[in-house]
Amino acid sequence: MSGHSKWSTIKRKKGAADAKRSKMFSKIVKEISIAVKESGPDPEANPRLRLAMNNAKGVNMPKDNVERAISKADKEGDNLEEMSFEGYAPFGIAVFVDCLTDNKNRTVSNVRAVFTKYGGNLGKNGSLTFLFDTKGIFNFPVSEDMDMDEFELEMIDAGAEDIEIDEGLITITTAKEDFGSVQKKLDSLNVEVENAGLQRVPNDTKVLDVVNALKVLKMIDAFEDDEDVQDVYHSLELTDEIAEAME
Repeated sequence: MSGHSKWSTIKRKKGAADAKRSKMFSKIVKEISIAVKESGPDPEANPRLRLAMNNAKGVNMPKDNVERAISKADKEGDNLEEMSFEGYAPFGIAVFVDCLTDNKNRTVSNVRAVFTKYGGNLGKNGSLTFLFDTKGIFNFPVSEDMDMDEFELEMIDAGAEDIEIDEGLITITTAKEDFGSVQKKLDSLNVEVENAGLQRVPNDTKVLDVVNALKVLKMIDAFEDDEDVQDVYHSLELTDEIAEAME
């Protein structure tokens, strides 16, 4: 999981920029919209909405923005659809792109253009599913008063598969079916989670040299800059050398 954890840390740092923060707000508004469309505006009865609101808090999204997004979605509702794309970046790196869009043709065109521009190949849906597992992922900073030994035991009892600490950021990985129980345990311990959700985690990662890895990450960045893209997952192993080169 080291590459996955490293990516969480890097994305957290990158998220500090205003442009990135604006994109994160836009992602959360879309997630709120589709959550309300699915199960209504009451977070107590809508786990997906509750999770989106928690993630909004994690990126310091103003409460007024969140309430406006819920109200708008309840009254009007955006015609958003979920779409996923699978393919390969250069050097055999598997890539999964999850989108929320109100214009499928635009999204397909944009995603295909990124694959083409950066020397990748768009594959058929389902062609790479076997390379990724869906896992529950929780990210939050280490608390000063946290007894890590005791905390880790609590998390393992709740269903955590893996717990990593990287530069003050804790990443907990769970099986998909244990996501809810770990979330409840964190809530009971009053842990303020910065970001949580179900993510695609590669079964295996591939190591590239720094120069080629940065070429792949340019493609990843291009996907993430697209307004229709919610998440991008990849099988590149993010070594310390690559992380340093990105700073």
